[in-house]
Amino acid sequence: MQSITSSSYAVHFNQRAYDALNTHLSEKTYSKIFILVDENTHTHCLPNFLAQVRGDYDFEIIEIESGEENKNIETCTGVWNALSELDGDRKSLVINLGGGVLTDLGGFVASTFKRGIDFINVPTTLLSMVDASVGGKTGVDLGPLKNQIGVINQPQMVLIITSFLQTLEERQLRSGFAEMLKHGLIQNKAYWEALKKVQDFIHIDDLIYDSVVIKNEVVLQDPTEQNLRKILNYGHTLGHAIESYFLESKTHKTLLHGEAIGIGMILEAYLSKELLGLPEEELKDIKSTFLSYYDKVVFSKENITTILSLLKFDKKNSHGNINFVLLSAIGTPEIDITIPDELYEGAFAYYADH
Repeated sequence: MQSITSSSYAVHFNQRAYDALNTHLSEKTYSKIFILVDENTHTHCLPNFLAQVRGDYDFEIIEIESGEENKNIETCTGVWNALSELDGDRKSLVINLGGGVLTDLGGFVASTFKRGIDFINVPTTLLSMVDASVGGKTGVDLGPLKNQIGVINQPQMVLIITSFLQTLEERQLRSGFAEMLKHGLIQNKAYWEALKKVQDFIHIDDLIYDSVVIKNEVVLQDPTEQNLRKILNYGHTLGHAIESYFLESKTHKTLLHGEAIGIGMILEAYLSKELLGLPEEELKDIKSTFLSYYDKVVFSKENITTILSLLKFDKKNSHGNINFVLLSAIGTPEIDITIPDELYEGAFAYYADH
């Protein structure tokens, strides 16, 4: 597969990714090279990754705990301290080998250590390959509130090595697939139709490539999310609130990102029908497709009230308004839509209804 050029870097795939990395390392004179991993990628991905590196480099491995609950400033502090203790300086490189939590956090750590050092992202989950691989968003959560702290800063390159997908559980693969479905809904109905036929989430290199192209084209037109890039947040306004609620809950099982935004996309499709005239058959198609991939979640009235209270923390909000991305049709998004409060109950009722 050809490399995809973004604003200041390229996304490379499979063997081309390793070739690009080896060329980059041979041309640069990094004082130190750090590889940030979690316990899963340390075991399942790092040995294969290092086996493909040509040259004699003294890598320092820094391990953090996996999971959204560890995507916080406390974890960053631990990594910053490790970089300092291991003599990291402004000529050091950080390679982030992991999923979206790790690449978001690792990119933020690198962007702020010594006021910014080089980093390379090697996404190892389907979610991070199609979502975190493009756009330069880095950051961490503030308590249960998603991505409240961070900066937009571009890596030196992104390396997508699809064989790492074989290390993932089915649930993780399905989570990443939700972002691919979103790309179809916001940009390309034909792509949406192609995705609906997918049952094997590992051997989908061409579809992963298509998703990266879709996201890259949006980001190139609006790198700092002033207008168009907001369409990438379809399903995420309610989805992030749901994800945050379940992350903090003591009585509910935590939802993965894709599971939460899948619910968000159904809810926001209902709002799209009510406010923008999304055709009824497309609404039904969206609901049935997501429910064919993701288990339905039961929400009590108390759950819904708490979830709606979290909407005020959404990053797209401005001037006191909660701004949504909705669809007038599959492939046709509209941004900065405000929702009358009375519609939320109907959206959750539609999701719950068989």
